[in-house]
This record gives sequence, C-alpha cells and structure tokens, in this order.
Amino acid sequence: MPSNHNLDMRIKYELEYALNCSPKMIWPRLSTPDGLSEWFADEVNVDGNTFSFRWNKTVEKAKLASVKEFRLARFEWEEENNDSETNFFEFKITVHDLTGDLSLLITDFAEPDEKDDEIYLWDTQINNLKRALGI
Repeated sequence: MPSNHNLDMRIKYELEYALNCSPKMIWPRLSTPDGLSEWFADEVNVDGNTFSFRWNKTVEKAKLASVKEFRLARFEWEEENNDSETNFFEFKITVHDLTGDLSLLITDFAEPDEKDDEIYLWDTQINNLKRALGI
C-alpha cells in the first residue's frame, strides 16, 4: 500500500505466488472492484478507470493504467509528486507452458526499512485471495 514518504527512496520488489486456478478464475479478483474487495481492500469503488481502495478509515486512489486481459493489471497511485516509475503496483499472471501451473507475479515498491512489512502484508493478502478462490 502506498506511503507518503520520499518516493525517490522507494525500492522495487517482486513477489511470485503459485495459485492453483485458471486465469479466468483469478482475473476478476485482480481487475474489478468486487473482486478486489474480496481480498485486497475492505472496500473498492471505481469511477472511470480510477479505483478507490479503503482500508479501515484510509482511502487511497489509483488509476488502472495498463490492462492486458487475463495477463496484467497495473495500478498507478494518485499522490502528489507522483513518480510513475516507483508509484505503482502490478499484477501479472503467467502460466507455465509445460505444466499449466499459474503464477501471480506482484511488482510493488517500498521504503527500504518497510519492505519486510510490506511483503508480510502481501503474503497475508494473498492468503485472503486463496480463500476467496477456494484454493
């Protein structure tokens, strides 16, 4: 989730999660307000291509900046001093050619001293996603 710290100090990290489901099953949970509210945020609303994410009393807005159906969704946070190079998060679905196994690759950014906490938060969110998927 975004932080209002110096964006120049944010570092990129990628997480990969193996999920036992099809792209058609997971895609709505990565790209629609109803799907995202099942696991990512307490409430998600959309106006045009701007998504509002609510966690407790905090609301953050992000623009759905890039979409490749069943493959990729990139959200750019709407903040002052927005640096689109370090101010987005992205979901990428890959399916292994030989095994058919699906992986969800998450790209995000964090302050160096907050990276471990953010990874823990993603791990927790992915467990919520697995529950929502029934896997």
